[in-house]
Amino acid sequence: MTETASKVKLSQWDALLVESLRSLGWSDEELLRRAASGELPADESEYKFDYARLTTLAGERPEEFRQAVTGGYRIKYNTIRGIRSWISVALGKPAGLELKEGKEAVEVTLTEAEKNRLEAVLSYGWRITGGPAGAEGSCRIEPVQR
Repeated sequence: MTETASKVKLSQWDALLVESLRSLGWSDEELLRRAASGELPADESEYKFDYARLTTLAGERPEEFRQAVTGGYRIKYNTIRGIRSWISVALGKPAGLELKEGKEAVEVTLTEAEKNRLEAVLSYGWRITGGPAGAEGSCRIEPVQR
């Protein structure tokens, strides 16, 4: 089994919740402890996250939640707007949307490390084209056309 195939799968929303808490500078252990105890902040961002969902997840599937936080995860199903939101929350970068039918994509400038991180969580059916040639580069995240 490959590394990405063995990763825990999270919903796009649960992944955004985890990344939002990480953006507060919390360690994995603090995130796990606070999610389990329900000791979570009120979200004042544009997303208005309700972190109680993570307390439920940590209570119902504690080992899966721990593995997702400490070992990484793959998103079950991405939407184009969800990808843009994940990039904003997890990487702190603004991303543009191309919504013309048949040419839908997210466009963003990423470093090699950021591109690798995004590739590791994207659900199947998406690909990243372009990208860094050393430092930073323009990437296009688009659905795989069949």
